[in-house]
Amino acid sequence: MIGAYHEEQLGLLLERVREGLVRLDADQSNVFELDELTHRYKRSAGELWKFCGSSGGGWVRAARTLAFVPDEGDKPDWWGAGASRWHHGREDR
Repeated sequence: MIGAYHEEQLGLLLERVREGLVRLDADQSNVFELDELTHRYKRSAGELWKFCGSSGGGWVRAARTLAFVPDEGDKPDWWGAGASRWHHGREDR
């Protein structure tokens, strides 16, 4: 269960990177924006890895957490979890 969830969520995070590359290719963004996007992907993926765990105990904890989430709208937001607190020298709010 957690392996499938992890794979699904990584795919969703990577879709953000794919969209960023498309915007860059269409001259709708620049390399600095794509750089920040890839850093955010890395932070988000790291938070997802921590949540999913790397052993039986971590997997059980993650499965229990997901089992008690009432609906999709309350599931963890991994993209949001990777948001930088600091952006160009100021704190994001």
